[in-house]
Amino acid sequence: MPDRAAPQVLYVEDDRIHLILMEEVFRLLPDWALRCAETGAEALAALAEGPAPRLVLVDMNLPDMTGLALREHVTADATLSARLAGTRWVALSADDPSAMVRAARAAGFDDYWLKPIEVPHLQAALRRLIG
Repeated sequence: MPDRAAPQVLYVEDDRIHLILMEEVFRLLPDWALRCAETGAEALAALAEGPAPRLVLVDMNLPDMTGLALREHVTADATLSARLAGTRWVALSADDPSAMVRAARAAGFDDYWLKPIEVPHLQAALRRLIG
């Protein structure tokens, strides 16, 4: 269970290897608390309870919905959208980014990172976004 006083990051990812990698990265960032969700439905529940995350990292291909659909659910829910007004959003995908980057930005994502993500790049990007 993450420390409730630490700023929260929610990572939405269904690939166990990517989840483990992100958990290891956050072990090196002890001032931040990582929460994980493996489906869009779990992410929506996590976003509605507990402290609002400062950052949401979303895999674009979840088992129950796309990352775009998850972001659109949040935007369409006035209460949830207001609760997460200060939250940064990053789309993650191994897919060809040409059309997806535009779609992700149009849906409200702040950035788009290609997988596989190199750990030094990830650490630098996280510090930029949440530091």
